Amino acid sequence: MTEPSAETGPLRETDTTALPLRLRELSNKVVTRFHLTPTPEARAALAQELSIPKIRKLDFRGTIRAEGKHDWRLDGVLGATVVQDCVVTAEPVTTRIDTPVLRVYVRDWDTPTEAETEIPDDDTREELGSIIDPGVVMAEALALSLPDYPRADGAELPDSAKDQMVDERPNPFAALAALKTKPEDEA
Repeated sequence: MTEPSAETGPLRETDTTALPLRLRELSNKVVTRFHLTPTPEARAALAQELSIPKIRKLDFRGTIRAEGKHDWRLDGVLGATVVQDCVVTAEPVTTRIDTPVLRVYVRDWDTPTEAETEIPDDDTREELGSIIDPGVVMAEALALSLPDYPRADGAELPDSAKDQMVDERPNPFAALAALKTKPEDEA
C-alpha cells in the first residue's frame, strides 16, 4: 500500500547553521522543504566547533515529511568543501563532500535502560522531540563525513619516523621482566 502523495509546502531557508522547525507548525499532509547555506561567519564558527581550519562551502537541502501517523522523515543532501591539516605534513588538504542524509524521527522510541547495550544497525532513527532542526543534522552529517586522517597528495611518513615510532613505544612487559631477573637480595 502506498501512501498518498503529500503536497509540497513553502521553502524554509536560512543562512545560519540552525533552522529549528516546531512539529506543531508542520503539517502531516505537506512536505516541508529546507535549504541551509551558512554565511562565511557561520561556517567559520562551525569549523571551529569541528576543530578544522576552514569550511569553504556548505549547502544542505532536503525535505521533511510525515511518515505514518506519528513519525517524521528528513531526507537531504549535504554538499561541502572543507580544509583540514594533513596528518603528515600539516599542509592544508581540501576535501569535497557530497552525501545523502536520512533521519527518521520516531515517537515510540525505546531508550535503552541497561548500562551496556548494542548499537542498533539502523543509525538513521532518532527519538522524536518537539523540534526538528536540519541545522543540527547538517553539522552532525558533516562531522561524520570528514576524513579521519587527511593526507596531502604524496604525503607519507619517512621510514626513519616509522622506525622511531616503533622503537620509542615502551614494552609494557619490560619492567616486569627486569624485576623477574633481579637477584633476590636486590629486590
